[in-house]
Amino acid sequence: MNNLEPREVFGIFQEITKVPRPSKHEEQIGAWLMQFAAEHGLEHIMDEAGNVIIRKPATAGYETHEGVILQAHMDMVCEKNNDVEHDFMKEGIETYIDGDLLKARGTTLGGDDGIGMAMALAALTSETLQHPSLEALFTVDEETGLTGAFKLGDGLLQGKRLINLDSEDDGQIFIGCAGGIDTLAKLCYTPESTPEGDWFAAKVKVGGLMGGHSGDDINKGRANANKVLVRFLFNISKKTDLRIASISGGNLRNAIAREAEATVLVPFQQKEQLRIDFNEYTAEAESEFGDVEKQMQLSLESTEMPQTVLPKKISERLLLSLYACPHGVYAMSKDMPGLVETSTNLASVKMRDGYIEINTSQRSSVESQKHNLKNMVECALRLSGAEVTHGDGYPGWKPNVKSDLLNVTRQAYIELTGKEPEVKAIHAGLECGLFLEKYPWLDMVSIGPQMSGVHSPSEQLSISSTKKTWEWLNKTLEKL
Repeated sequence: MNNLEPREVFGIFQEITKVPRPSKHEEQIGAWLMQFAAEHGLEHIMDEAGNVIIRKPATAGYETHEGVILQAHMDMVCEKNNDVEHDFMKEGIETYIDGDLLKARGTTLGGDDGIGMAMALAALTSETLQHPSLEALFTVDEETGLTGAFKLGDGLLQGKRLINLDSEDDGQIFIGCAGGIDTLAKLCYTPESTPEGDWFAAKVKVGGLMGGHSGDDINKGRANANKVLVRFLFNISKKTDLRIASISGGNLRNAIAREAEATVLVPFQQKEQLRIDFNEYTAEAESEFGDVEKQMQLSLESTEMPQTVLPKKISERLLLSLYACPHGVYAMSKDMPGLVETSTNLASVKMRDGYIEINTSQRSSVESQKHNLKNMVECALRLSGAEVTHGDGYPGWKPNVKSDLLNVTRQAYIELTGKEPEVKAIHAGLECGLFLEKYPWLDMVSIGPQMSGVHSPSEQLSISSTKKTWEWLNKTLEKL
């Protein structure tokens, strides 16, 4: 990466990729940031939540201009392919260059939001950039709880303008985002011994799906592995005596499930019919999702007979609830064409010791609809007999089309490229809404280079777009 342009950005990003930084485990990257600031003689503090703030005075002639906050989050989504051995708590990311793209080998890249961190740090250490006073705010646990933004103390930020560097679309300025809330279901059970008699045990797998960000990618027609698996199991349960020994799918609440699997039993005389039904279902799934999910893989293989299974009533209720639980886009915005207003993600299904855990995530730019969909998901999951709870949620960020910072950022892009940037709101969650609760005077925009496949091992970052975004940030700071 040291040979990539801009070198000041990619050189720092390369160092960031070496530091483990899973969500809720940002101790190492926080310490690295504090050391980085000390080595460059910059004022730096870490608050009680673990957020890091680094400050740099204005360059000559900019001392009376309003200060600017550059903001990014420290943590990364830690996803890997099943055939990859990688300890995110101890190991850095192995990256490689593929033409104009920067990728990782079998894991998430961490460009979300490591590249935003790198740009902020490059601005702080630049010897040529002209700018007002700068603050870089690096928050913890954005991906799984927005903890850093929630716990950011009053009076820590000095600037009145904030540029969030956590967007993933080239040439776009975001001025609003959806709010969100998580829902967790816990279905308790006592395992039963495998029933006596002639049974056929099979492992059903769904894999090779694109997955992606549950906000940014929810409207792209991608399949959810949990829904694909449950649909097949439900169809089989209507035809024969189906017993579930294990079921698992998805990982993170803000990632669309890419893989899911279940070990099931059917009467032995139904073995061939099971294979026939599976082949028919595979053709059906490929017909529905094949244009989008070109690497989708469904498999059914015989397996060893498990010692225990779920109680039959639990299995039935679980399938009914998971099939009924909504997933995907619920409503599109009436104010901004093309913007998803409300959606939900059936993120993960996991068997724990004595209970099944189901995680979902709801998003909406309309607060009442966020809670309406939350309640809808709760109803579907409670039908299984599960105990359902909700997180605290986070607010959306209402667009301000008259923003002075928006106007300057827009003009900077026009001068740099000769083109108009798109001004948009995003369905994904950003920390900006929480910042406004404590610093209501903040004028904010969000920009970033082109990325795709975020929150999945197919994550990739455009090198040329990173260069353009860095030049755009430079010009914006100079104009400010």
